[in-house]
Amino acid sequence: MALRHSLWTFGRQHHLILEHDIDTSEAIEGLERLETTLGHTFKDRVLIQTALTHASASVGLNYERLEFLGDRVLGLILASEYFHRCPDDDEGQLSLRLHALAKQSALVEIAREVDLAPLIKTQPGMDVSQNDSILSDVVESLIAALYLDAGIQVAQAFILRHWSFETGPISSREKDAKSRLQEVMMESGLNLPKYRLVDRSGPDHAPQMTYEVRVDGMPPVTATGGNRKSAEQRAASAMLEKLIASPWQDNGKIG
Repeated sequence: MALRHSLWTFGRQHHLILEHDIDTSEAIEGLERLETTLGHTFKDRVLIQTALTHASASVGLNYERLEFLGDRVLGLILASEYFHRCPDDDEGQLSLRLHALAKQSALVEIAREVDLAPLIKTQPGMDVSQNDSILSDVVESLIAALYLDAGIQVAQAFILRHWSFETGPISSREKDAKSRLQEVMMESGLNLPKYRLVDRSGPDHAPQMTYEVRVDGMPPVTATGGNRKSAEQRAASAMLEKLIASPWQDNGKIG
């Protein structure tokens, strides 16, 4: 309860939001529509306004802190759901499932499903409808706003309505991110990925290993697992996600 109380004060800084242009009938209708979609009417209106405000709007508070919190709330709920839905999965399989639902492209789908783009406040002339980074960030900021305004159960209810939890067998491609990453590099005529152990901690019976993967044209990515295979697979999966979301794709290097 102490955690909830300390976070609650975030949305109480009303004097910094500068009313957010929320007095127009169109804006009010947009927020009411969104609240219907979210399944919650906000007690603290500043929370939902802040969750929809990009830093470029220069109106005081913006969604960045909420996005940080929402990412963690989403991860906790997804992890809990898969932990109970997939009792036969090991840690690595659960991580793959969680990653598939928490990745940027999955969040962008949700943003478009609930038509968030017209409600996001930015600097004049900025079009966010095709900005995947902003769209995914706002989904996470709204999850945090729900959590702060009404608790974990309301945030969970929204996620359960809009996320599709796949509990069937994980495909071989999803299981073997290392092979997929190697295929991508070979198809692009580039050097094969290079993996390196960068840290090891924990007792011998339960080690935590952190591996780094490097590919041409991208900064290295690290991931941690209970063994080398798990850590390398996670690093490869994270690198694939970065490649897909980066300008590296636009240069024709990845299909």
